[in-house]
Amino acid sequence: MPDVGCAGLLVEDTFCGPLAGLPPEGALLALDDMPVRAGGCAANVAIDLARQGIGVDLAGCVGRDGAADALVKSFARYDIGTSGIVRVEQYPTSRTIVLLIEGQDRRYLHVFGANRAFAIEQISRQWLASLKVFYLGGLFALPGIDFSKLKELLSFCREAKVKTVLDVVVPEGQFGMSQLKPLLPLIDVFLPNDDEARHFTGLVDPFAQLRAFTKAGANTVIVTLGRVGSVAAHEGKMWTCGAYKMDVVDPSGSGDAFTAGVIRSLLQGWDMPQTLRYASAVGASVTRAAGTTDSVFTADEAEAYLAQHPLTVTEGP
Repeated sequence: MPDVGCAGLLVEDTFCGPLAGLPPEGALLALDDMPVRAGGCAANVAIDLARQGIGVDLAGCVGRDGAADALVKSFARYDIGTSGIVRVEQYPTSRTIVLLIEGQDRRYLHVFGANRAFAIEQISRQWLASLKVFYLGGLFALPGIDFSKLKELLSFCREAKVKTVLDVVVPEGQFGMSQLKPLLPLIDVFLPNDDEARHFTGLVDPFAQLRAFTKAGANTVIVTLGRVGSVAAHEGKMWTCGAYKMDVVDPSGSGDAFTAGVIRSLLQGWDMPQTLRYASAVGASVTRAAGTTDSVFTADEAEAYLAQHPLTVTEGP
């Protein structure tokens, strides 16, 4: 049986670039390749965990189309279970075209597709009870999620001693913690980035964000800060961690790889400084190639990198 269950966003990603710039109107820009990969929070975290030698099973929704077949085949290559993936009739598989422009942030063309159909009722309690860690990726970008039913599911995980890890994708116009607050006491590790945390808390300072989440009942909160690093809060303590500097080709998937590192740390029982260092190394490794998972470290590679590249973690703001 797998140790980790990953549920949430499943997407077929097509990567274009890196490009020096977009072609002018009517012009053709020839590319060497446009790689197509499995993507979406749940898929990325699952593949990153599988690369670290951890047994994983997936839950989510895809369509009944060639993109769905390609996703399932890609998961099979990593020995990732797909028992919780549902094929739906009413939507196509979600797809994203990612445009990588040198010196600019990424641009996206997205079809939301079958992720609209994903619902809590599709997650088996028997499946949940067999896990050590349950991860839900992309909350607030999954319109089929009923928050009261999600709260019941998280309560079940707590009773079954299954650790829970949750991250979010915050749509434009989403502000405040009214929906999130009832869930926070039931989430073992909450993983927003600083922009998402700002949408929830209305605060810019990451330590103020940590305090706001803790006051709202959160257990462990880790706020990622991109190239700056990360901050964390747990049991009344706070930590600051730097970031590893690597030759960045594409930052896509770095947050999901960081999350995979955190999940491995939960399974290993590591303390917060070791967790932040390991997750930072895994998160940085994925930026070395186009795509969300192709260059992610294995566990051995990450540990060897950590041994050769110390990273400072300090306690307190």
